[in-house]
Amino acid sequence: MNVRRSAAVLAATAVIGAAAPAVAASPSPSPSLPSGLYGSGDPTYDGVWRQSFALIALHRVHAEPAAAAVDWLAGQQCANGAFPAFRAQPAKACDAKLMVDTNSTAAAAQALSAVGGHGGAVTKAVNWLKSVQNKDGGWGYTPGRASDANSTSVVIGALATQDVPVPQVRTGGKSPYDALLKLSLPCADGGAFAYQPDKKGKLRANADATAAAVVAARGTGPLTARAGTPSESTCADAPDLTPAKAAANGASFLAGAVAKDGYLKSVLPGAGNQPDYGNTADAVVALAVQGGPEAARVPLTWLERNSAKWARQNGPAAYAQLILAAEATGTDPGDFGGTDLVKQLTATGPAPVTASHDDDSGSSVWWVVGAGLAAGAGIGFLLSGRNKRKRP
Repeated sequence: MNVRRSAAVLAATAVIGAAAPAVAASPSPSPSLPSGLYGSGDPTYDGVWRQSFALIALHRVHAEPAAAAVDWLAGQQCANGAFPAFRAQPAKACDAKLMVDTNSTAAAAQALSAVGGHGGAVTKAVNWLKSVQNKDGGWGYTPGRASDANSTSVVIGALATQDVPVPQVRTGGKSPYDALLKLSLPCADGGAFAYQPDKKGKLRANADATAAAVVAARGTGPLTARAGTPSESTCADAPDLTPAKAAANGASFLAGAVAKDGYLKSVLPGAGNQPDYGNTADAVVALAVQGGPEAARVPLTWLERNSAKWARQNGPAAYAQLILAAEATGTDPGDFGGTDLVKQLTATGPAPVTASHDDDSGSSVWWVVGAGLAAGAGIGFLLSGRNKRKRP
């Protein structure tokens, strides 16, 4: 759910999906950005995604976003219920030239469900997602493309938000869980999930796909997951693999991947041993969902110490990812390694009505009043390596 758009889902050509959209070619601010949008960079490839992430994160910390921010997102929806990555002319009806995708639609459905007041739009979005389900039970980034773990996971999140029984959403006799389990690797290969089979049909471990699939296999989604009752996180092969067992196997892989350095490594060509901050935040959520907050302590601590510069450079979706990681582990996003994530996120968009955060114990309450927060502008895009999901 890193959101999720990094280095380039080439807009009109090979959009091969990820649970998070791709970043535009240039992070330059655009003078024509709508006032309700979070972030100052070109929204062509990630506008709906980053807006959805921001609204979900603010909802999680009990902040009421500006009406303009919600209205902007709702206005991106097409008449058939689908959402594009960005709709530059919302007053103009969607046509065949406007590419809509499952990731943007599922993310927007979850965001509009969270803020409330848009039940009809959410229902239309979910119905559209059901209408483009693949015969193997999953979803690709765009209708008709092969199913991938990330897209299937973010759609599962949208279904779960509306209390739709995921196993009952079927086409060709297959459910979304059937599609995910086909992408689960045996323990001999780490127990991870693959993004998709490679050109030779081989499954290769993909940490970002694994983080998304773990929470989806637990019945929720990457954007809205919360820590639950701790469950086993050891890898064990079984002839009757279930979503619960696949989630445990995937969590075991993630725990091993972050054990040494505290972070997931980038798989971008030439990146070497560079950390992937966005995918690490996703792993925190997945580990917390499967094994409880303590299971995510190592990567969470690393993010608290090292993510501030990355978040400043990459704007609203990055701040939102860190807020969700903090919330999943019971950590105060108002003091995340010394950074007030909520204040930084709200500074990238229209000032919220109010922003508050109560931790689970009720021991702390803090407020951010919107005046002046919009003066700052988020820069750049979410360079979280989400295009890596396209690579085995």
